[in-house]
Amino acid sequence: MRHDNHIRWFPMRVTYNREMLMKSHFDGLGIECFVPMKYELGDDSLGSSERLVPAIHNLIFVRSTQETLTELKMTNSDFEPIRYIMNRMENGTTSIITISDHEMDNFIKVASCNDRSLTYADDSDYFRKEAKKVRITEGHFKGVVGVVKRIKRNRCVVVRIQGVAAVVIANMPSRFVEEIV
Repeated sequence: MRHDNHIRWFPMRVTYNREMLMKSHFDGLGIECFVPMKYELGDDSLGSSERLVPAIHNLIFVRSTQETLTELKMTNSDFEPIRYIMNRMENGTTSIITISDHEMDNFIKVASCNDRSLTYADDSDYFRKEAKKVRITEGHFKGVVGVVKRIKRNRCVVVRIQGVAAVVIANMPSRFVEEIV
């Protein structure tokens, strides 16, 4: 089996909610990775407190080559919990999902802000119908590209990684959004 040696982003499944452990292993090797985080109310000995937790369980994004990732999976037991996410084609074949730097930069710009109003979802939850492609022109998310969706009667911008995940920016004012033709 021949592997691609181009650096790109790979969304990877991680077993048993070990996203942060895997992130520390990749960080230790100097391999860029990203785990979307969100605030969650938790209980501790002092009562309720907020803490940052992975927003999408069992998912980590890794920027590397397929060759390096496959070698790590095969030779280093620390990387046993990771699996490639596969794209199933109509003809029955499969391929490993990869993400361009541009698409991942767009997703990270939104997902890294840890805004409490963001919602994460399975990519397929919002894309049964066509949607208008837009760019945000003002505010914290200026430059982000997504699609406009009505969700629970609110106008939202959804930034997606096809076949993997989506993050929803709730209540985006119309004046901050321009349609991309």
